[in-house]
Amino acid sequence: MDRFHAVSPLDFRYYGAEKSIYDRLRPYVCEEASVLYQSRVEAMLVETFADLGLCSREVAEEVTKAAQSISAARVYELDEVLHHTSRAIVEAIREKVSEEGRRFIHLFATSFDILDTSNALRYQDLTRDVLIPDLASLISTLAGIAREHADTPQMGRTHGMHAEPITFGLFLSVYISRLGGRALNLELARQNLRGKLSGAVGAHNALALKFPRSSHLVEQLFLARLGLLPSETYTSTQVVEAEFMADYAHAVTSAFSVLANLADDMRHLHRSEIAEITEPRGKKGIGSSTMPHKTNPKSFENIKSLYKAFMPRMITQYLDQTSEHQRDLTNSSSGRFTMELATAFDYAIFRMQKTLKGLVIDKSKMQANLEAGKAFITAEPLYIMLSLCGVPDAYEKAKELASAAKERQLSILELARSDESLSEALDSLTPENLEILEDPSRYIGDAPIRVQATCEHWEARMSALIKDLDREKKVLSRIPARRFKELARRIADVEAGKLEPEQAIGILRNQMFEIS
Repeated sequence: MDRFHAVSPLDFRYYGAEKSIYDRLRPYVCEEASVLYQSRVEAMLVETFADLGLCSREVAEEVTKAAQSISAARVYELDEVLHHTSRAIVEAIREKVSEEGRRFIHLFATSFDILDTSNALRYQDLTRDVLIPDLASLISTLAGIAREHADTPQMGRTHGMHAEPITFGLFLSVYISRLGGRALNLELARQNLRGKLSGAVGAHNALALKFPRSSHLVEQLFLARLGLLPSETYTSTQVVEAEFMADYAHAVTSAFSVLANLADDMRHLHRSEIAEITEPRGKKGIGSSTMPHKTNPKSFENIKSLYKAFMPRMITQYLDQTSEHQRDLTNSSSGRFTMELATAFDYAIFRMQKTLKGLVIDKSKMQANLEAGKAFITAEPLYIMLSLCGVPDAYEKAKELASAAKERQLSILELARSDESLSEALDSLTPENLEILEDPSRYIGDAPIRVQATCEHWEARMSALIKDLDREKKVLSRIPARRFKELARRIADVEAGKLEPEQAIGILRNQMFEIS
């Protein structure tokens, strides 16, 4: 389909318009991906049956091969007749296998055993392979700029007003720390996405017909093959407990909030009255259709605007936590839009990264803004110095001087020197103290040290996280078949009465931990 025939701006203008990000996200976020992930889960269920001796390994391999070749187009053709997408996926696989193989496809499962499990797997893979690496790359870009400007003085602003000097590197370091923390939080939420194989009401009714003592352990074996876990006590309704996905969506939204805050701050620094940064637009770029002089902070504004569009989706996630009794369909349509939240978030990361790499930073303008406010912003260091010199009510004295300085357009230090009651205290100040009062750009505390420490810390944490994610991917792709056979043997022991289910749970969970 031509992307300009799509209804969503996410498709025709943002994600769908950038080939590099489209190619990275498409294997996880589109409907074709959803169908393929569900068919993969269906195939893994039959692989589990082979582990348990219900079918031959040849049948499992046949189903796996068939599942890899189905298409969303064929599934939706079948859906037109069946009016049930999950069953259409089953039938699309069944078309490609022998009669012997057909009877095992979707055996013991209900639709949401497959759909919720595939969604957990899909979001886990998307987050591991795309979202967190992209977030780590953005943090690295920010760290590079922060280090370069660790010592670049900048006016600090609170409540939109001049406060005390910082450095531009420190300004960025706060966002490095916030985004780093959100990346770790996102990883925890990713790891906590769960699957299920507990049937239409969550009681393992169908599985218990064949595995009356170990149906929950079969569920765990099936999920182990996918690198997933069930809930802590194997509980669910027809759907996985909604809180796992709600927590994940919150982790994405929370990280998106930090990104929107950075975009907002950057666009404010772009204002004519501040003009400390300029967003690149290229030689032929246009800022206004009628004002040729304008260069707008377009990308930063787009990121903030996307956040406004997708942050409210979190309300839907909370609404989707409610489902009547063992399940209703009120989350069926709404749940399909969660992937758009993750897609928009990654596009915003991409847009921020691209913009930062071409950002024009005006150090001279930062210095000029400091100079413009230096007559008043030395009130704090003066009050601290006077207090340390023994001046009573130093805060009130500095406050009076600041008010007089604004009225008379003089510096606070100049007025302080004309106040005889302060002459002794001022004479006792060190040369370093006086330099700060004369040049507040020196009043930056330990900002440069904080910049270096923050960059080093979060670059190391992100590097370690990426290595862990790469290791996980390699481990999951190389789990020997014998490990699953070992788990299956434990289940056979439970069914034969040789092992108590609770004993097997500990063994299976320990071995699952070793696998993942």
